[in-house]
Amino acid sequence: MMAQLHNLGPATQIPEGEGRTFTVGNKQLAVFRTRTGSVYATQAACPHRQGPLADGLLGGDTLVCPLHDWSFDLTTGAAKMGTCGVAVYPITQEADGTLILTLD
Repeated sequence: MMAQLHNLGPATQIPEGEGRTFTVGNKQLAVFRTRTGSVYATQAACPHRQGPLADGLLGGDTLVCPLHDWSFDLTTGAAKMGTCGVAVYPITQEADGTLILTLD
């Protein structure tokens, strides 16, 4: 199957240091914009208690689940605290600020 590109709109719809939930096809995703301007995309629900990851605390490239403080590396999806990681998806910010997500 070929990778599909999805235009999620302008990065400015996500305040710096926060995340927002997006629906792309049949997937729910959490997209984050750090205070330094980096963007990341993960699965929307925490694997532990299905907490809404877009509502989590963002610190650099670390995300902390809002329900139980498990933390994840946004670059790899690996658990920093907890027993399992999250799926991450390639996302880029174009020169004009548009977010482009890649899904297989």
